Amino acid sequence: MSSSILEVPSKTFTRDEVKKHNTEDSVWFVIDTVVYDVSEFLDAHPGGEAVLRQVAGKDATAAFYNLHRHEVLQKYSDLAIGTIEGEKQSIITPKIGDLSPVPYAEPLWLTPQFKSPYFKDSHRRLQKAMRIFTDEHITPEALEKERTGEIVSQELIDKMSKAGVLHMRMGPGKHLHGVNLLGGAVDGKEFDYFHDMICSQEAVRAACRGFQDGNMAGMVIGLTCVLNYGHKNPELKKKVEEECFSGKKKICLAITEAFAGSDVAGLRTTAKKTPDGKHYIVNGTKKWITNGTFSDYFVTGVNTGKGLSVLLIPRGEGVETKQIKTSYSTAAGTAYITFDNVKVPVENLLGEENKGIYVILSNFNHERWTMACATIRYMRLVTEESLKWAHQRIVFGKRLIDQPVIRQKLAKMIALCESHQSWLETITYQMCHMAYAEQAKHMGGPIALLKMSCTRAAHEIADEAVQIWGGRGLTQTGMGRVIENFNRTYKFDSILGGAEEVLGDLGVRQAMKGMPKAVL
Repeated sequence: MSSSILEVPSKTFTRDEVKKHNTEDSVWFVIDTVVYDVSEFLDAHPGGEAVLRQVAGKDATAAFYNLHRHEVLQKYSDLAIGTIEGEKQSIITPKIGDLSPVPYAEPLWLTPQFKSPYFKDSHRRLQKAMRIFTDEHITPEALEKERTGEIVSQELIDKMSKAGVLHMRMGPGKHLHGVNLLGGAVDGKEFDYFHDMICSQEAVRAACRGFQDGNMAGMVIGLTCVLNYGHKNPELKKKVEEECFSGKKKICLAITEAFAGSDVAGLRTTAKKTPDGKHYIVNGTKKWITNGTFSDYFVTGVNTGKGLSVLLIPRGEGVETKQIKTSYSTAAGTAYITFDNVKVPVENLLGEENKGIYVILSNFNHERWTMACATIRYMRLVTEESLKWAHQRIVFGKRLIDQPVIRQKLAKMIALCESHQSWLETITYQMCHMAYAEQAKHMGGPIALLKMSCTRAAHEIADEAVQIWGGRGLTQTGMGRVIENFNRTYKFDSILGGAEEVLGDLGVRQAMKGMPKAVL
């Protein structure tokens, strides 16, 4: 776990010299032995000139970290003029790709003193490469787009395509064979669900829930249906696969309606065959469709008279999308979709007609599993932020961490993170040793229960974190940005991909199928 210190000019000063710079024209102060000259910055300070004058000539370390995140110092590094003679910086500055040295900030398998039977060298190489890629490319754009509500840039999509990140997010499969994955960090033929888990969890660390879904989540849950059930039209399958993996086209999953959410069987969008049997005519609406505003293809659940079917519908005449504003950023591209007499070739059918429920249900496993991966990692990030804050925030003359009630909250948060990560890894191991058909048969219940439980845990962690952070936990910018974003958006994971109550019931009902006549 490497770390570094802030890079500052080599000139040194004594603390007595700094004390003299407490005048109308000259304002210096010290933060972690680094000397800053803010004389020319007074008018530009967002918090006002008075705040800086209060610490003029003094050590402002405690005051600064009560108000600002550490990255602010990196942003204004040009104000640093040197260091205090004979003293060394003590606060670490993470470098791109670094693991966090904060206790429980990383899952145990990434903590040097602990061991795991699940992870090989290729997993560790991929984790390092994925963290660097996320830090360098995803996080900067995520922070900006989460704020502005703009959709993911084509530039970032192109970078993810070139690096094989788009390909890896679809999970293991032949689509990875021969693809250069993050400079050779892992061979596509040995890519398993633990590699998949790493990709999901690393990308979450940007802490931008709306952008997280906006960053091609529609592809992750939609293209799977084409890859697994597009065999009836190999040419179309190949075309869509190449277009989506190259980033030239976008795709989304369009199942949910205003009439039917978790109740997939209640869909009202219809698809009726033309008299010549060559096309379906699709009519209906879809709601809350992630990436729908900017997608070129819609993997759509339709009623074909005797059951459900799934059609691949290209954007074109009769297809209209409108943006829906939700609790998180419009960067997600959430859409209301209208299909008005849309003509779709019968060759665009995915799976069997009237048996689309099997396409939808088998697709749910990977979707729900990736959501669990992300939720559990975001929970850990919130816990890390809270551990840092508890050590630097001074209240009633003490650090928060010195208060037993705060330690109890943190203990609960840590326990929820560790237990759910362990459960996730156990389920992931089973997935690695089952064919896709076996997963569809055996893993629906366990994955549903995992997702239900981790979103309940997210509820508890969001609640405890906001209490630890106070007003900052409700503020979209600054110190508590990560906490506010999590608290505002964790409910998406308890609803999307199947509501908690529905998934809990699914898990128990699947268990009931194997229940013997056991009595007390």
